[in-house]
Amino acid sequence: MPGLTVRGKVRDMYDLGDELMIVASDRISAFDVVMQQAVPGKGVVLTQLSRHWFDTLPAAKPHHMLYVVDGERVPPGFEAWRNELRGRAMVCRKARVLPIECVVRGYLVGGGWKEYQA
Repeated sequence: MPGLTVRGKVRDMYDLGDELMIVASDRISAFDVVMQQAVPGKGVVLTQLSRHWFDTLPAAKPHHMLYVVDGERVPPGFEAWRNELRGRAMVCRKARVLPIECVVRGYLVGGGWKEYQA
């Protein structure tokens, strides 16, 4: 596909001019290593989870997502890859990255637990 600007461990980014297309692959990584075997459909699940939370959480708005590629909406020049992109590609506004990472696990501990109890 034309315009590949960044290939990450599990996502690829394409420059569309004023917008970006982020494609979630079926690749898996653990401990910063990309595994040889992919998980079929994983990219679609990742993109649909992102879409769900962007659509659901009012505090997450405004956000960068414009739309998820489906059978009707495909960025110009990518029509030939419609089936490969369907459900796994997100067209987004270009934005400045806010370098924050949040890891959520199954237990509330530490300062978060103390604040919750108060």
